[in-house]
Amino acid sequence: MVPDGFLSLEVERVFDEDLRLSYVLWEELKVPTLVLKVVSKTRNKEYRQKKALYAELGVPYYVIYAPRRRRKEHLEIYRLVEEPYVLLPGQPAWIEELGLGIGRERGTYEGVTREWLYWYDRDGKRYATPEERLAQAEEQVERNRERIRALEQKLRESGIEP
Repeated sequence: MVPDGFLSLEVERVFDEDLRLSYVLWEELKVPTLVLKVVSKTRNKEYRQKKALYAELGVPYYVIYAPRRRRKEHLEIYRLVEEPYVLLPGQPAWIEELGLGIGRERGTYEGVTREWLYWYDRDGKRYATPEERLAQAEEQVERNRERIRALEQKLRESGIEP
């Protein structure tokens, strides 16, 4: 069974000089902004009981990701509107409170190619993963090196030793 993930705004990530290991609602006294349930091989009451529980607690967004589903969407994003939850149309779905969209697409992360969940900007452009950002930075460094080599060559051709 995969545990639910919680995203809580305005809750300290560092506690007693270390990253927190857990989030406990009765200690924080703050309801998470978003709960993400990744469904493993078997369903575990995420569609009825958990959805009702999170609605009762007042969690604004409940996201269910079931990558092995065959007949329905793999990703469902629900927004709490006066109970019950309302399924948000389209993907990525925009989450105003976070200033982010969430959606899914095929990609490679840490060497594994499959469908992944990603964050998106307001225009629907996917944010790069850390791995992708590193590759982009390395490409930029290589382009800069090529420009420097070309510039050095022009200087030499002009009789100037760089």
